[in-house]
Amino acid sequence: MQKTVTRWMEACLNEELPSTTELEEGLRNGVYLAKLGNFFSPKVVSVKKIYDREQTRYKATGLHFRHTDNVIQWLNAMAEIGLPKIFYPETTDIYDRKNMPRCIYCIHALSLYLFKLGLAPQIQDLYGKVDFTEEEISNMRLELEKYGIQMPAFSKIGGILANELSVDEAALHAAVIAINEAIDRQVPADTLMAMKNPNAMLINLDDQLESTYQNTLYKAKQDKMTNAKNRIASENSERERDVYEELLTQAEIQGNINKVNTHAAISKIDLALEGGDALALYEALATPALGLRGLLRENCDWYFKQFLSDRQQKQEAGVTGLLQKEELQLGVDAANRAAQQYQQRLAAVARINSAIRIGDAEKTVAEMMNPDAQLPEVYTFAADLYQRELATLQQQSPEGNLTHPELSVAVEMLSSVALINRALDSGDVNTVWKQLSSPVTGLTNIEDENFQRYIDDLMKLKAQTCAEGNEFITWNDIQSCIDRVNMVVHEEHERILAIGLINEALDEGDTRKTIQALQIPAAKLEGVTPKVAQHYQDTLLRAKREKAQDTQDETAVLWLDEIQEGIHRANKDTEESERFSLGILAINEAVGHGDVSQTLSALRSMDVGLYGVTPECAETYQRELSEFKRRKMVAGGNGSEWVKHWVRGGYHYYHNLRTKEGGWDEPAEFVQNDTQLSREEIQSTISGVTAAYNREQLWLASENLITKLQACCRGYLVRQEFNSRMNFLKKQVPAITCIQSQWRGYKQRRAYQIRLDYLQSQKDQVVKIQSMTRMYQARRRYRDRLQYFRNHINDVIKIQAFIRANKAREDYKTLINAENPPMAVVRKFVHLLDQSDQDFQEELELMKLREEVVTLIRSNQQLENDLNLMDIKIGLLVKNKITLQDVVSHSKKLTKKNKEQLSDMMMLNKQRGGLKALSKEKREKLEAYQHLFYLLQTNPTYLAKLIFQMPQNKSTKFMDSVIFTLYNYASNQREEYLLLRLFQTALQEEIKSKVDQIHEIVTGNPTVIKMVVSFNRGARGQNALRQILAPVVKEIIDDKSLNIKTDPVDIYKSWVNQMESQTGEASKLPYDVTPEQALNHEEVRKRLDISIRNMRTVTDKFLSAIVISVDKIPYGMRFIAKVLKDSLHEKFPDAGEDELLKIVGNLLYYRYMNPAIVAPDAFDIIDLSAGGQLTTDQRRNLGSIAKMLQHAASNKMFMGDNAHLSIINEYLLQSYQKFRRFFQSACEVPELQDKFNIDEYSDLVTLTKPVIYISIGEIINTHTLLLDHQDAIAPEHNDPIHELLDDLGEVPTIESLIGEGSGNVNDPNREMLAKTEVSLTLTNKFDVPGDENAEMDVRTILLNTKRLIVDVIRFQPGETLTEILGTPATSEQEAEHQRAMQKRAIRDAKTPDKMKKSVSVKEDGNLNLQGKKDKIKTGLKKLTELGTVNAKSKYQELINDIAKDIRNQRRYRQRRKAELVKLQQTYSALNSKATFYGEQVDYYKSYIKTCLDNLASKGKVSKKPREMKGKNSKKISLKYTAARLHEKGVLLEIEDLQSNQFKNVIFEISPTEEVGDFEIKAKFMGVQMETFMLHYQDLLQLQYEGVAVMKLFDRAKVNVNLLIFLLNKKFYGK
Repeated sequence: MQKTVTRWMEACLNEELPSTTELEEGLRNGVYLAKLGNFFSPKVVSVKKIYDREQTRYKATGLHFRHTDNVIQWLNAMAEIGLPKIFYPETTDIYDRKNMPRCIYCIHALSLYLFKLGLAPQIQDLYGKVDFTEEEISNMRLELEKYGIQMPAFSKIGGILANELSVDEAALHAAVIAINEAIDRQVPADTLMAMKNPNAMLINLDDQLESTYQNTLYKAKQDKMTNAKNRIASENSERERDVYEELLTQAEIQGNINKVNTHAAISKIDLALEGGDALALYEALATPALGLRGLLRENCDWYFKQFLSDRQQKQEAGVTGLLQKEELQLGVDAANRAAQQYQQRLAAVARINSAIRIGDAEKTVAEMMNPDAQLPEVYTFAADLYQRELATLQQQSPEGNLTHPELSVAVEMLSSVALINRALDSGDVNTVWKQLSSPVTGLTNIEDENFQRYIDDLMKLKAQTCAEGNEFITWNDIQSCIDRVNMVVHEEHERILAIGLINEALDEGDTRKTIQALQIPAAKLEGVTPKVAQHYQDTLLRAKREKAQDTQDETAVLWLDEIQEGIHRANKDTEESERFSLGILAINEAVGHGDVSQTLSALRSMDVGLYGVTPECAETYQRELSEFKRRKMVAGGNGSEWVKHWVRGGYHYYHNLRTKEGGWDEPAEFVQNDTQLSREEIQSTISGVTAAYNREQLWLASENLITKLQACCRGYLVRQEFNSRMNFLKKQVPAITCIQSQWRGYKQRRAYQIRLDYLQSQKDQVVKIQSMTRMYQARRRYRDRLQYFRNHINDVIKIQAFIRANKAREDYKTLINAENPPMAVVRKFVHLLDQSDQDFQEELELMKLREEVVTLIRSNQQLENDLNLMDIKIGLLVKNKITLQDVVSHSKKLTKKNKEQLSDMMMLNKQRGGLKALSKEKREKLEAYQHLFYLLQTNPTYLAKLIFQMPQNKSTKFMDSVIFTLYNYASNQREEYLLLRLFQTALQEEIKSKVDQIHEIVTGNPTVIKMVVSFNRGARGQNALRQILAPVVKEIIDDKSLNIKTDPVDIYKSWVNQMESQTGEASKLPYDVTPEQALNHEEVRKRLDISIRNMRTVTDKFLSAIVISVDKIPYGMRFIAKVLKDSLHEKFPDAGEDELLKIVGNLLYYRYMNPAIVAPDAFDIIDLSAGGQLTTDQRRNLGSIAKMLQHAASNKMFMGDNAHLSIINEYLLQSYQKFRRFFQSACEVPELQDKFNIDEYSDLVTLTKPVIYISIGEIINTHTLLLDHQDAIAPEHNDPIHELLDDLGEVPTIESLIGEGSGNVNDPNREMLAKTEVSLTLTNKFDVPGDENAEMDVRTILLNTKRLIVDVIRFQPGETLTEILGTPATSEQEAEHQRAMQKRAIRDAKTPDKMKKSVSVKEDGNLNLQGKKDKIKTGLKKLTELGTVNAKSKYQELINDIAKDIRNQRRYRQRRKAELVKLQQTYSALNSKATFYGEQVDYYKSYIKTCLDNLASKGKVSKKPREMKGKNSKKISLKYTAARLHEKGVLLEIEDLQSNQFKNVIFEISPTEEVGDFEIKAKFMGVQMETFMLHYQDLLQLQYEGVAVMKLFDRAKVNVNLLIFLLNKKFYGK
């Protein structure tokens, strides 16, 4: 039976199941059952819902309670398809193997039921095909006997199913037997008639298939009879036989009918496809036997197209045969989707056309962005562009509407135009070129070499368009711009060719070729005239030679502008030469005619260029030139018509006297005319005549100049005489000054003498006037000064306050710094010793907050433990080890355990005689424990030794449960001081007794070091770590581009993966290489260098943040670092400073900071959102940084396997020096006494007594440990702890301390009673003497005397204490003292018990001043006798102590305020943690509620009818043969299969409903073999980890990178 079930499940699941003997164990986790549920009811059981689908957790840790969810899903799937509940097993039958045969029986029934529904293959009777070993048979028999269960009779399944269907069983059996008989007769008509019997309950019968029914059923029956005979032959022939051992059951008959109907319908579909009949295809698809969902008649054409395509793909893939039922359903769904998308697209296109006609750009863009439109990407910023261009296209369309193809092309082009516009606006040149060259844009004639020209012209066009008020340039504008640029570039190329031809012609010296080259149209040269060809040749050739000379380049050529300039210059020379020739001819003609005016006009012509022509000499010119010409004519003339002129530039111009035309070419048989005057001859004549005329005119014009010359000479003589007189006067300046001063003195003395004589005669009147003036001025100054003070009264007050404050500061400095502060100064500040109402309020608030913090800490610890217990209980619930009621009860208790009720638990039941009961015995027990814990708290030696007496695991638990409780988790300065003393003592003890080598302190993991780091990294030190590291850690995490990889192999694999993913081709590089081989590649070295630079940069940020944060490190960490360094130096004096600092660095960096850098989320350095976590890249980056810092802190260099990182060793050395200074600074902290200002008197003068909150169980455990190890921790018999342990006696029971309980050791409530908490007010038995010997204690006398002195000096002044004590108090002083004491009494009455003073202090407060002075004298006398004070110094020692108390009181108030702030922060953090635990409690409550709901619904038969499977469409799958995938490089090999067989293997890749998940099915020769669920994220993770090859189906090896490339290309469009 099990073998049969195994084979059937393997056929359904396409995967191999455990062997038959291991099947029961394999089914317990429910994975295979859930997969089976997904096979026949995927709506109920999705693959995603299957817990531990790959069974990795089951193989690693065994069963988990969530595995039961898989079984429940399988049961729900069977309920969904309607299998009768009678077959269902219980969850515990499977999970705990209570009744596994029932599960096998259920699967067998399920197989027949599914076969009847056509959802699964028929289960095969494998008798005779399966051989069980004797061991297997024995194991199965033992299992059945163990549970006492008999295997049910499987032959009755048909009857049971029929019974569940509520029909007449007898009629059904009769009808089935009749059908079997008809089958045996082999008459198809009779068989069909028998099957149509209503009692047979057979459906979907088709008369046309009667022969096929007969053949199929006959074969099935023959096979069943053969199997039955084989079984009977081997079994006991006397047993009762079942009729259905040889006959076909109703389910088997119906299953074969469905099988035949399905095959017939598929054949009809194939015929319809061959015939091209869409309606016939629809009729065939609608056949009930196929049960296809979602068929729509109006989509028949779509079905036809889809199935034709599917069949063609199947044939191309090399798969023969008809389309199967699953393929048909996929095709129907795909066709429905296509039809729906088509209709949606038509509607969307209509809406777009409507919006375009309306002219609403925003609406148009919104409609185009609708996914139903299936248009390319649309950009909202270009809405106006889309609207304008599409409206133009719509108007040009004949129908007035744009179709979808038209819209697609237009939108694609317009989107590209929009991107070009945006890129032009932002100046993004790369994007502009990318869009211009993109085929999507549709631009033509794009030339890569014109890239910059396009950009520049488009930029100008864009600016011009914007200036005209248009936001966008259109596609036509862009195309026109491109065409214009192309045309300009083409013309430039043609022009360059023409310039080359011109230069070649010039070099050849051929004037004809030169003029032809100049006339080439492409050159676009202006003003080229053929008759000037020779001058062009000469001018350009000269220009070319000059350029070669200037540039020192013999190959220099003329450029276009130079050629054009040469042409213009040659043309200009021609015009000037022609005018020049005509001008010379005109002069000759005028001279010949004898007309003076005509000759003068011709001579002054600008064309001839004669200089020095003077109109006054016109007649002379005429006469001289005529004479000159006459002489030439007398000599005789040759009568030639040609004249040669030498013109500018050194060229010769030939002019014809008859035609009055000329040229540059020398005429044939040229002869110079010898009668014509040349320019040189004319100029020579004119110059001579003009020079003679100018000399004559010079003398006539010089008369005025001579007159001016004479006047200048006379002026010179007068000035010379004046200067001589001035020089004489300057030499006599002293004599002149003396004369003038004598005269002025005489006049002044005379005036003064006259005034003096007048005043002497009026002496009395002058005195009176002076006195009145002085009086007026004095009064005015006084009134002004008084008014000034009134106007600045506020400033005067501030100055006075400043003076007083300055005086007070000076007094306080005297109080602090003076060795013997004066009595007057002490009196001024003695009021600071009083406890004000604010002091009491702050003390009460501090006590209350400290109690709440400690309570909340213990509450959270307890809640965390209970949550862990709850997890265990749920697991036990699943295993049925405890009842659900137990879990619900624990949940209620867990919910009630809040902070308030925990506080209530601390109040013990006094009526029942607990530790705080009102009895002498209990009171003594309570005080004894208070004395004991005070001694343990203040003397760290005991606990330090006790820790080392226990095993390490037990000592750690003891530290967490008792020691931190004893010190209230260092919630105030006193307890922090004492805890650090304990750490100091324990560390010194451990180094002294356990450390033999200095390195053992690092490798040995000392207990004290772990405690110190754990304590300071908790709530108290967490804020410090957050302040130091949070900014830089957050910066690293936020930098998404940072990717630090320092392993060459990882970099190499990442590089190969990237190449393969981008190209889609397998890399030719090997996958497995050594670091040396990886570093041989330039790309790997380049990436490694980048990673090293990045790592160094970010490491430097961390290092800077750490080294400047020495003051932020908790004092406790720094003090323990100092103790560690000093203790090691004391024990190992030869150890160097560097070696000691490395160990300090191990503590401060490696143990304290390094874990917070590696895992900042675990230490609350950063805040992550719910469900958030650091990525692998972020963790690797932080790990690399931490590794660098660790090497730097320990001065460890990279070498060996990390030799490729040796280039940063120098940086590590520099960083170590920074760390070294940091460690040295960290160790420079004050001692505990100086830091906390605590000494042996501190507990005696504090306002409150220390209180701890400890559970009864912790009290008993501590008591037990002390008794067990008292000789080891206190070897001296007179040690105080022995006395305290003797006072306590034997260890009490929990019940005796609680005052309740049964006393039964096995009582389940006993553990809860042990967690009951009690508050202990710690007191010192040995430092608190009784009243009878109070006067004998020096410390008490000193304290009482100081207290009385403070009361006296406040009310009675004096310079010294002896003076005050010797002076009687006045009545006013006594009255003032009495009022102050009354106020103190009223305040004390309101003080809580824990803060009240002793009885003796109260009695002293009732004394008057004289009584207090008497008691002071008595105390001074005793202290003098004991040598504590000295009368000779007038008891200045006591005044100094009082001054010290005043200073300490101020510091105490400051510390108290700081403690309040710290406690409030801690309280807030603890509340947050409690809230988190509350959420956990809510989660468990929700789970328990689910269990209760399941329990409530247990046993009820679901009445819910079967629902139709939804019309959820699946995406089109891809099919590849293994050979094709092998060609692509995706498939590497298939184990046990030759490559020539790859063509027979088909892989079908289908996306699932879950995004990123793909289902891969493998078929061999058309037979479904296996299914594999592929997760895309897993592929990416493998690629990231450098895994190049993975296995599918445990046998097919594929290339990870190329598989990713294939999926990207086919499914994601990448």
